[in-house]
Amino acid sequence: MPITRRNFFRNLATGAAVTAGFPPLADLAFSEPRGPIILSRNENAYGPSQKVLASMQDSLTYANRYPDPAVNALAERIAKSHSIKPEQLVLGCGSGEILSITASTFLGPGKTLITAVPTFEAIGRCAKALGAEVVEIPLAKNYSHDLAATLKRADATTGLVYICNPNNPTGSLTPRLDLEAFLRKLPRTTTVLIDEAYHHYVERTADYSSFIDNPISDDRVIVARTFSKVFGLAGIRVGYAVGAAERMQALAARRLPEGLNAVGARAALVAYDDLEYVRLSAKRNADDRQEFFNQANARMVRGIDSHTNFAMLKTGRMAVDVIEHFKKNDVLIARLFPSMNTYVRVSFGTPPEMKEFWRVWDLMPPGKMEM
Repeated sequence: MPITRRNFFRNLATGAAVTAGFPPLADLAFSEPRGPIILSRNENAYGPSQKVLASMQDSLTYANRYPDPAVNALAERIAKSHSIKPEQLVLGCGSGEILSITASTFLGPGKTLITAVPTFEAIGRCAKALGAEVVEIPLAKNYSHDLAATLKRADATTGLVYICNPNNPTGSLTPRLDLEAFLRKLPRTTTVLIDEAYHHYVERTADYSSFIDNPISDDRVIVARTFSKVFGLAGIRVGYAVGAAERMQALAARRLPEGLNAVGARAALVAYDDLEYVRLSAKRNADDRQEFFNQANARMVRGIDSHTNFAMLKTGRMAVDVIEHFKKNDVLIARLFPSMNTYVRVSFGTPPEMKEFWRVWDLMPPGKMEM
């Protein structure tokens, strides 16, 4: 069927109705999945709120206008909520653009990026493209960033240190006090990018505190956030960075002009103020996470303690075989992480999707799979 304007709006309205409320998990009946189940990209499987969907529909009437008013309104709202000056904030096309422009600002030939392994790899690819050296520091035994090893490697050539906290793909935390001590010892010429993409999923813990919500007096720290996770807007591509005005000015000079579109900016603005949906999304994720580990424990499967919307499981066999097994059964889980070749990362889906995940898991024979 061709997509007409009427059909398009009808589909949007239908999506809004679907997301209007969250029924109890027990009330969700399992239905046969349509196409591959995607549990590979740490997305919010439930999507954005009804308010956000409505704002996206309304935004289409502004498609003939450049997005400046919406982008400026979003920037002002975020700055106000964090009690910072507008010049301390830079918006980006997803946090991916934030990582890219941070790399291009502080790295290049003769400079070094220090990053963990495994961690989110986008900034490492950017650094290599810029001609910088990339130093990978294995995670500590508790899956936190090995800050002591990072300090030993840092020197005058270290332009940037990247810390994803909670970390992707392990879902693990690096304690706040350890990070503060690390910053005090780091060379003054080194900038630190702290990626808080999964901030909203962290439940109360003494080990964690956001560097935006609880800032320190250190102009070397840049913090990245995204609308792709708890807000359910991965496809809309909105992110931002917070830091000292001088560093933000340098980042802003490298960002893509008109990088945000009006639909995305307006959707993000509504999502940002839909606090009830954010709380509900975080609570629902906590429930889904607990159920995931309940199912894993019932099968005597060990996992890494997660503070995100995904988890890593120890497979007891080569991860590539497990990934292929799920792919053949129309379930997509994350790619192989070479430094953890007997672990798989699984994003949390809806209850029906997770029921199918565990059904497929139970199809694996004990021991080494013969594919």
